Amino acid sequence: MSAVQSLPAEVASPVARGRGSGLFRAFWRWHFYASFLVIPVLLILATTGLIYLFRFQLEPVLHADLMKVDHPAGLVAQPYSTQLDEVRQALPGATVVSMTEPSGPDRSTVFSVDTAVGPRDVFVDPYEGTVLGSLNPDRTLSGAAILLHGELMAGRVGDFVIEVAACWAIVMALTGYYLFVRGRVARARRRAAGAAGAVLRSRHGRTGAILGVGLLFLIVSGLPWTGFWGAKTQEFATSHGTSFWGADPGALSKPTSTLDESLPHSHTVPWGLGNTEVPRSNPEDGRRSVATVDTAIAVGQRNGLRRPMTIALPADDEGVYSAIGYAFNDPGKERTLHVDQYGGRVVSTYGYSDYPVLAKVVAQGIALHEGRRLGTLNFWLTTVFCLGVMFMCVSGPLMWWRRRPKTKALGAPRGRLPLRATPALAVLVVALALFLPLFGITLVAVLLLDQFVLRRVGALRAWFNVAR
Repeated sequence: MSAVQSLPAEVASPVARGRGSGLFRAFWRWHFYASFLVIPVLLILATTGLIYLFRFQLEPVLHADLMKVDHPAGLVAQPYSTQLDEVRQALPGATVVSMTEPSGPDRSTVFSVDTAVGPRDVFVDPYEGTVLGSLNPDRTLSGAAILLHGELMAGRVGDFVIEVAACWAIVMALTGYYLFVRGRVARARRRAAGAAGAVLRSRHGRTGAILGVGLLFLIVSGLPWTGFWGAKTQEFATSHGTSFWGADPGALSKPTSTLDESLPHSHTVPWGLGNTEVPRSNPEDGRRSVATVDTAIAVGQRNGLRRPMTIALPADDEGVYSAIGYAFNDPGKERTLHVDQYGGRVVSTYGYSDYPVLAKVVAQGIALHEGRRLGTLNFWLTTVFCLGVMFMCVSGPLMWWRRRPKTKALGAPRGRLPLRATPALAVLVVALALFLPLFGITLVAVLLLDQFVLRRVGALRAWFNVAR
């Protein structure tokens, strides 16, 4: 599925001017130009995705003094309420938002804190009860990777660029499959003749044929995150009685630290609970018995929540403790209990079984997208996929570099989409443009640029190899 490859012999021949070769040339040209936008973004997404995938291995090595602790034999952990007091004493002007249990006996407890200068993750030795230090979750390696992965560290503009690139990546994948199948004879002849670059072209095509399905899945499963398609589709879903996420009734405790283990910077809550509110406590109800963060942990444990749990602390006198069981490998077991901060009773519970059908599908898709749904298999398949995408992003430009013309022209393939002669193709393009509005908008912009600028300016027509 080369973005830039030599023209196959049978296509280059003047005799081969039929409908098939026209499609081949047109698809190759669109594949070529889509690569200019898609390759840089895909390379960033694959690299940052790989970093995020290995965050549980990388971060404890990079921040061992904060995330790892000694576990002396026979020494038990201090109550979480004691650890919470230590954090409040160490940062008197800060607001503790949530606490995440240690993910293992040699790991620290993590408290998410809002300070005057921004969020911090504070790490506490659970055995000594001492504050080890803190990190800005957005400045860790995995935190920076997620910001790049989500918006290129450019806010709404970055989100827009990623969404447009994702739309055109679908075009690259679909046209790439056509090129792979249609050009297989030419590639075999070039390999047999020992032509320069033939081996790399074949490897690029075969790798792309394998990765294409995974790429399409990752693009579709990542669309709910996007600022335009995701937001507009959520509005449409809501207006039709469903949603991308659950609607846990209630409202104020909103955890901001990680929920999947105890490392910085991940989703604030499980996807299905990402836009939810929680109930409120009644200060007049059971004031004699005041619950603590340890009470919330005990209640969550008694009710079978997956661990390590994250506890969102009450925001005020009417807030509740929200015990969140993230169920890292199985979204189907995600559940949250809201615990009254005075009587310690469960005010309400909300989990995967309560999600709308669409939210269940999205939650499962995101777990697969992040390489955690199928355990080790999912993890390593995602790793191989990221490495494969990196190979594709390097091998495509390399093939173009080897075959680039010695003139000042770009060396783009020449061809026009025969939409009038192939109505099915026209229907497909229109359907894709309607399903992905940003693709449709940018497609119209490209077609207008091609028709009214590139074809009418001689120098540009020669540079871009535009067919008259």
